[in-house]
Amino acid sequence: MSSLSLTPLAFSPHPTKPNTTTTTAATTTLIQLRQVHAQILRCSNLNPPSNSLLLQLLLSSFTLSPHHLDYALHVFEQIPTPHTHLSNTLLRELSRKAEPKKALLVYERMRRKEGLGVDRFTFPPLLKAVSKASALAEGMEIHGLAAKLGFDSDPFVETGLVGMYAACGRILEARLVFDKMSHRDVVTWSIMIDGYCQSGLFDYVLQLFEEMKASNVKPDEIVLSKIVSACGHAKNLSYGKAIHEFITKNNIVVDPHLQSALVTMYASCGSIDFAQELFNKMSTKNLIVSTAMVCAYSKLGQVENARMIFDQLVEKDLVCWSAMISGYAESDRPQEALKLFNEMQVLGMKPDQVTMLSVISACAHLGALNQAKWIHLYVDKNGFGRALPINNALIDMYAKCGSLERARQVFEKMRRKDVISWTSMISAFAMHGDANDALNFFYQMQDEKIEPNGVTFVGVLYACSHSGLVEEGRKIFSSMINEHNITPKHEHYGCMVDLLSRANLLREALDLVETMPLAPNVVIWGSLMAACQVHGETELGEFAAKQLLELEPDHDGALVVLSNIYAKERRWNDVGEVRNLMKYRGISKERGHSRIELNNEVHEFLMADRYHKQADQIYEKLDEVVSELKQVGYAPNTCSVMVDLEEEEKKEMVLCHSEKLALCYGLISNAKGSCIRIVKNLRICEDCHTFMKLVSKVYGREIVVRDRTRFHHCKNGDCSCKDYW
Repeated sequence: MSSLSLTPLAFSPHPTKPNTTTTTAATTTLIQLRQVHAQILRCSNLNPPSNSLLLQLLLSSFTLSPHHLDYALHVFEQIPTPHTHLSNTLLRELSRKAEPKKALLVYERMRRKEGLGVDRFTFPPLLKAVSKASALAEGMEIHGLAAKLGFDSDPFVETGLVGMYAACGRILEARLVFDKMSHRDVVTWSIMIDGYCQSGLFDYVLQLFEEMKASNVKPDEIVLSKIVSACGHAKNLSYGKAIHEFITKNNIVVDPHLQSALVTMYASCGSIDFAQELFNKMSTKNLIVSTAMVCAYSKLGQVENARMIFDQLVEKDLVCWSAMISGYAESDRPQEALKLFNEMQVLGMKPDQVTMLSVISACAHLGALNQAKWIHLYVDKNGFGRALPINNALIDMYAKCGSLERARQVFEKMRRKDVISWTSMISAFAMHGDANDALNFFYQMQDEKIEPNGVTFVGVLYACSHSGLVEEGRKIFSSMINEHNITPKHEHYGCMVDLLSRANLLREALDLVETMPLAPNVVIWGSLMAACQVHGETELGEFAAKQLLELEPDHDGALVVLSNIYAKERRWNDVGEVRNLMKYRGISKERGHSRIELNNEVHEFLMADRYHKQADQIYEKLDEVVSELKQVGYAPNTCSVMVDLEEEEKKEMVLCHSEKLALCYGLISNAKGSCIRIVKNLRICEDCHTFMKLVSKVYGREIVVRDRTRFHHCKNGDCSCKDYW
């Protein structure tokens, strides 16, 4: 132990009153300070220590033990009647620390001590502590005391009250105090602006900034950063640009924090070119702004650019990893999302709930059941299993991976279920063509006093649409409006148009489109167009396709349908015009691909694909299967081939569809009798649908196909869709 200049004093059998300055100034560690404190206590039997000596001891304890204030509190307790200045000093120190409730504890003790007064300097640190602890009840009591003592009109106390109410989520009370203030400096405005930001009231932030400018208070970099950030959250690009111009016009120094806010604002508003330009000018690119760029590029579907910025970061936090994983998941790149998640684990980075939701979403997109099972095990093992959003996502994941049974197991085990839980199950039944269970759950949730929302009705109407339950669908649509007071949106009208169109009530569907109170969008015209193609209603189909192209001239699906309508009528000149237009605009038809998961590996096939390492065996198997199916009456259906080719060439094209190749790979690789699961990115054609049903019968296999809109469970020659899709 280091020697003390007061060593003789510490061990003197006849103690004398120590010198205040030399006693505390000589101490350099908390242990030494405790020795001095002990000596003071021994001397107190002869001469009680002065408040100045205890104050010096108290201040030294702050310096020597800044993270552990228990000792300072102990010293404070020994002061019989501490001076208000001393109490305020302690409160100020405590309010700055990680345990603000200790400041409130001291305040309680102060209030109990007789003769201990408070002044206007007592309240700001107290209110700061209340803000950090979100202790609204204590804050309101302190406000009452300040008003009683006449300190509530002090500008520092008023500013503290604004911050306290805002931090406790009482933004209206904060604004009332703010509006009553006779003097408001830039700090006060900043606190009020921050309060609106924390409450998510970003439009109010922008209004308040206009008031600030009208009050001739000059905003500083901190205020401007908050305003710019609010523009990003509100997606108000025009106001954000105006603020940027204000900054430039007034020669305001753009510090790294403000620069970061500007980049993030442009990125959040989708103005990626401006964001990239500012990003390139940054000498030091911090993690926050880089993550904002990753998010922005991901939302625009430019995941390669997002990954380039991601890879340039030397150190990445969990938010950045989650942003990149989410980017892949939302851009239909699920395999990359899951691969990145594995890389994150290898580096020892622990995921949070946000990360896991993106991972579960990626697996749902992929449709790989074995991967889904592994992720579910990971969720339970790592403590996410009780989180309501995670369980809701697991229901959706299992449903999209083809296992209604497992989705239902997750639902049944949930301790608490909300409207999203019920809606997820209803949507699961709908996409699997189980309208009866979808309707049963819909009525059961209402029996259990769970009010359905707009998304719930989309799921129920979708179930009716894919099962041909026209009257039930009409009844539910009516109840949504009249009983549940939900105003139909585009997606609800889209479901009704789809319901009527699939049932070949095309004229009634058109009447609904023309009389609905909303202008029909791409989805609604697309539903009508697709149904017309299925039912051979070429004139109305052409009309619907042209209406869709009026809204979205580069819509590849509409151009392809229009081309197919012309091809069906052998209007080859019109077909040529549409295809030349697509070529001129650089529009290409979305390529069909199919995925199959085997031995924890996902294999992907394109039409006429020969890139797979077992391509020769796959095509040999295809020839064998076609030969077997022809013996039970199969003949390739070429009605979906809208190209001017010979019939034999059309048959060859149909037989090389990606889902057939995936199926044959499953037949040569899967254990005999096991279920074969295939995910197709487009709607399955009539020929492939027939092919799957026949294979399920001839080869005794259950085949589950997920196409763009629903599941097809083929077993013993029948499909769960009952040929209504």
